[in-house]
Amino acid sequence: MLSLLITIHDQSLRLLDHGKEVVKYTISSAKNGPGSEEGSFKTPLGNFIISEKHGQDAPLNTIFKGRKPIGQWDPCECCDDDLVTTRILWLDGLDPDNANTKSRYIYIHGTNHEDKIGIPHSCGCIRMKNTDIVELFDTVTENTPVRIEA
Repeated sequence: MLSLLITIHDQSLRLLDHGKEVVKYTISSAKNGPGSEEGSFKTPLGNFIISEKHGQDAPLNTIFKGRKPIGQWDPCECCDDDLVTTRILWLDGLDPDNANTKSRYIYIHGTNHEDKIGIPHSCGCIRMKNTDIVELFDTVTENTPVRIEA
């Protein structure tokens, strides 16, 4: 059984198969640290599932707004906006403390800020390199368990 383990302290996401690490990715979690408060721009901790997947077969660097493709991000152009790119894995919290995760729109997604991968810099989501999120997206399914630890 596949699962994901995200650890904030080392900015990593591990794909596990029956608890054994298959691959490790570097990520970027929230600049504001861990937490589940509405409007906090923090990354929630605890147990989750991937509730929805968006972006199947979308070209690399597709920009999503409201989980719908709206254009392409050009990596050669500077863009300070916090874009959701390439693929979206939408998380749903399973614990009382993180039950608001889905309504907070907390995703694992690609980013236009790949230069910030490895340091906390997001607005609450888990950011990944665009090529990494494609690989992960193609491996996991909806209902895959996810654990986020400090």
